[in-house]
Amino acid sequence: MTHNTSVTDRARIVVSACLLGAPVRYNGRDKKTHHPVLQRWIEEGRVVSACPEVLGGLGTPRPPAEIVQIGGLRRVTTNEGRDVTAAFERGAADTLEQALRHGVRVAILKEGSPSCGTSFVYDGTFTSTPVPGEGVAAALLRSHGIRVFSENELDAASAYVEALER
Repeated sequence: MTHNTSVTDRARIVVSACLLGAPVRYNGRDKKTHHPVLQRWIEEGRVVSACPEVLGGLGTPRPPAEIVQIGGLRRVTTNEGRDVTAAFERGAADTLEQALRHGVRVAILKEGSPSCGTSFVYDGTFTSTPVPGEGVAAALLRSHGIRVFSENELDAASAYVEALER
């Protein structure tokens, strides 16, 4: 059985702020996407913008950071060797809190980011070497039942949202 969804029944979607054009990436730039699905969601008022790294207290621009294994623990360090794991965890927690407050069920996150990577991150050598894995915020959102997609999966995300609303 299908039903018409009101604005309040529509799925809300958290989206990495850089994908929306905010200059919040480590290099002070954005990664704005003009995908029609994302544009439609913005027009429909579904989007909740978040940058976990900024929410965690990191400035823009900032030194690049990657996920590394140190003594069996997953840590986030900058290319200068500074451990910024606590800021990444704080930002992930704040992103989750925003998502829960807005009833978000879906997230569109920046692939490869140590916060937002959905299927890969970089290996910690700062040589642009991808490895399978997920960012700190992506992992936390998933662990709380939020379906996470990358910016390269917007068509699949749209199909998922449509299925949620049937």
